[in-house]
Amino acid sequence: MSRKPAKGEYIETDTGNKVSRRSQIIGTTNIILGGKTVIQAEVIIRGDLLRTYPSSNPNEKQGTPVAVAIGRYCFFSRGCELRPPGKLYKGSFSHYPLKIADHVFVGPGSIIEAALIGSHVNIGSNVVVGKFAIIKDFVKILDGTVVPANMVIPSFSIVAGRPAQIVGEIAEGEIEGFDLREAYRAVGNS
Repeated sequence: MSRKPAKGEYIETDTGNKVSRRSQIIGTTNIILGGKTVIQAEVIIRGDLLRTYPSSNPNEKQGTPVAVAIGRYCFFSRGCELRPPGKLYKGSFSHYPLKIADHVFVGPGSIIEAALIGSHVNIGSNVVVGKFAIIKDFVKILDGTVVPANMVIPSFSIVAGRPAQIVGEIAEGEIEGFDLREAYRAVGNS
C-alpha cells in the first residue's frame, strides 16, 4: 500500500499567494492578486461580474477587464465573499471593479461589494459592505456592521452598527495591529 504525501490545503502561487483548494474563485482571468495574500476555505471571489458598459474614456486600453484587484498581504477569512458592485446605468446593468489595497483583513462570513478599500483595513466577521462604499486607510469595522451603499468611511475611523456609524477613531499608537505579514506567515505552516 503506497501512501502519497497529503496535499496541503493551500496552493501557493508564484507571487506567494496562499489559496485554499476549498475556495471558489470564479473568473480568475479578471482577478489580480498583488501577492502574499491568503484566501481561506469557502471564500468566494466573483471575477465573472464584469463591467459591460463601455468606458466613457476613449483613451482607455481595452485589455483584459479587471473585476477584482487585490493588493499585498490581504487575508480573506473562511466564508467571506468579494463581489464587484453593480448598478443600472443609462438603461443597462453593469458591474464596476472592486479594488482592495494592501494589508486588508476580512473576517469570516463578511460580504464585500465596495468600490474601494484602502490599506490597513480590518473588517470584522459577518460584516456587509454595501455597493460602491469607499473605505479609506486605517479603518476598523466591528463584527456585524452593515455599511450602507455609497458610504465613505474616512481614515482612522472605527465603525459599528446597522447602519454603520463612526463610533471612534484609531490612535496613532494602535496602527501596528494592521500589518498582516505575521498572519500570512502563519498560514499553511502548521
